[in-house]
Amino acid sequence: MKKSRSSSKPNRKSKSKNRRGGRRSRFWKLFLRVSAVCLVLLACWMVYLDAVVTSRFEGRRFEVPSRVYARPLELYDGAGVSSGALERELALSGYRKGDGVKPGSYRRNGGHFIISTRGFRFPDGDEPRRRLSLNIYGDRVQDFSVTAGDEAAIVRLEPARIGGIYPAHKEDRILVQLKEVPALLPATLMAVEDRKFYDHFGIAPLSIGRAMLANMRAGQIVQGGSTLTQQLVKNFFLTRDQTLLRKGNEALMSILLELHYEKDDILETYLNEVYLGQAGTRSINGFGLASQFYFGESLKDLDVHQIALLVGMVKGPSYYNPRRHPERATKRRNLVISEMEDAGLVDPSKAARARGLPLGVSAKPSYSENRYPAYIDLVRRHLARDYKEEDLRSEGLRIFTTLNPAIQYAAEYAVTDTLPRLARGETAKALEATLVVTAKDTGEVLALVGGKDPQFAGFNRALDANRPIGSLIKPFTYLTALEQPDRYTLMTPVLDKSFTLEFDDGRRWQPKNYDGEERGEVPLHRALSRSYNLPAVRVGLDVGVPAVRETLRAFGVVSPISEYPSMLLGSVAMSPVTVAQIYQGLATSGFNTPLRTIREVTDAGGEALSRYSLEVDQVADPAAVHLLQYAMQETMQEGTGRSAYYTVPKELTLAGKTGTTDEGRDSWFAGFSGDLLAVAWVGRDDNGPTALTGATGALPVWSRFMAQVPQHGFSPVVPDGVSYHWVNPEKQALTDEYCDNARLLPFISGSEPTQRVSCSGTLERKIRGWFEGLFQ
Repeated sequence: MKKSRSSSKPNRKSKSKNRRGGRRSRFWKLFLRVSAVCLVLLACWMVYLDAVVTSRFEGRRFEVPSRVYARPLELYDGAGVSSGALERELALSGYRKGDGVKPGSYRRNGGHFIISTRGFRFPDGDEPRRRLSLNIYGDRVQDFSVTAGDEAAIVRLEPARIGGIYPAHKEDRILVQLKEVPALLPATLMAVEDRKFYDHFGIAPLSIGRAMLANMRAGQIVQGGSTLTQQLVKNFFLTRDQTLLRKGNEALMSILLELHYEKDDILETYLNEVYLGQAGTRSINGFGLASQFYFGESLKDLDVHQIALLVGMVKGPSYYNPRRHPERATKRRNLVISEMEDAGLVDPSKAARARGLPLGVSAKPSYSENRYPAYIDLVRRHLARDYKEEDLRSEGLRIFTTLNPAIQYAAEYAVTDTLPRLARGETAKALEATLVVTAKDTGEVLALVGGKDPQFAGFNRALDANRPIGSLIKPFTYLTALEQPDRYTLMTPVLDKSFTLEFDDGRRWQPKNYDGEERGEVPLHRALSRSYNLPAVRVGLDVGVPAVRETLRAFGVVSPISEYPSMLLGSVAMSPVTVAQIYQGLATSGFNTPLRTIREVTDAGGEALSRYSLEVDQVADPAAVHLLQYAMQETMQEGTGRSAYYTVPKELTLAGKTGTTDEGRDSWFAGFSGDLLAVAWVGRDDNGPTALTGATGALPVWSRFMAQVPQHGFSPVVPDGVSYHWVNPEKQALTDEYCDNARLLPFISGSEPTQRVSCSGTLERKIRGWFEGLFQ
């Protein structure tokens, strides 16, 4: 019995050991299986992450917005610019008032300027840096000279950047190459953010450990252990969520990034990707753009204290924003300067000097969101003819426009200053206005105001408000007639008398003059300059509504045009830009010149992609247009536009036409000088009445603009086939200069009167005229 008991004990122990061994064996088998599955999953996940890293990073295809520039200001002896306009344009281009020695700065003493240009790569070549000296007297540049740099008779300033066409994610950047970056910048960045950048393999375990320990002691996140590679991965590939999964992905992707790419590639991408601030809805990414945004200077021109500030902002661009929190920014910058000193990047004396300097940040960003939204809207529509929207948003194109900042400023001021004076009460609140300004001879759009708030980026009335143009149509009716010189001249009598038209369906139409008066027979030039309705309709019906419609088409109208006689009084609707287009042909003696907002487009490297040259197409007889221009000058001197000279200098010769629709719902004025054409519209978005006429609404806006801008008067060249004669319009005959009712009128050769009337006292009148001429 004892033997049997003693023999059973080892068996139980053996079974217990076997069970434990079996459990351990099963555990390790399960562990190995789970580990194998995890390794497979990790491998698959690594393959996926590797694909993500390489597909996004390969070639580093940043979505870089297209940059839109104003026209460059050219400075030379005799250039037309006022002191105020030059200073505004320098500020617009990010120049800072200072000693005028450092590139991107200027000094002003009254009308004397010292300007140090930055240089710029234009489509036709590089404009080098120069230091300029000039004086401005009477809105003209005098004593122009280059005091440093290559000599030149004409110098183009860097064009102001007026906006951009941004990617959907609203990131903005200026791409830089590592070899172009001042060596101090990456050295400082590594000294502050990642001293072992060139030694680690994407992550730095010791740094992570130190950061975790510091954070545990503080009970909050006070220190980061991320390498520059990890920061790049976080910005480039991941969200900003603070989760273990994201941190794990960040570490794995950092390792993969380091396996595939060189350190310099990673560093260069970081310099272009890092987030450094916000401009409205637009993020400022990369040191290249940050340098422009905060200092108005190129990255290569930054000093020690400026580099230190930008590097310091990497830790928290909003928290250390130098414009909002200068004290924080200064403290952070000085800490970075001390790090630079400790790392041997700057000597102690230079570091001490840098710490004592002000932040040096420009008062305003060198450029912000689109400055001129209505103008940029037109630019985009013109670009859409040749470029895809996705290319405009991502390829970093450089778009050189025709916008003139000085003229844009004057146009905006004319609208915002004049509009409140035109009405009172609810009408004043409801009034809106637009102004379109072009170069008379080239059709370049120099300025565009889309509403009474020029900064509003919503409804663009200059392009999209299609309104009846009223009497603005009359010049085209009379031009159609004057192209038939055997039937119509400026002296031809036209009947200012009411009549009634009855249509086949029984409807009746009875046009009337605005003032309700009738004057009988009046010469054609007076009917136009006084804007009488009845003669205009009679002439239009005589030459034919289809003929007038074809004239409008030839001058650039592409929208439908009514065939009803009411079209002759301007029932046809057009936008202010379209009106500018058709009046451009009148200003250029019958040459249809398509409006242009773009001169050239280049790629990001400066290679030309498109050039938009001047295009002209003769659509009317220059001789007939010359006669019409005479009548439009008479409009300004004697007719409905004469009140412009309450504001505009009397010596500035102008030509123009008023336009009014029923109950003053639309007030128009279109006119030109020797240099500029401008179209103004005043009205209400709800099409409500205003009680304004073309002369009391749009003309004051137009006149206020014209009075601000240096320009030449309109002095048309007399074309071949036109001759001037002294005539007596009442008697339809040639006469002598000093006779009563004598008027000097142009005629297409062969259409002048054949009869002549003389007058008594001709010699006496000539002598009197000679004496009067001595004192004029």
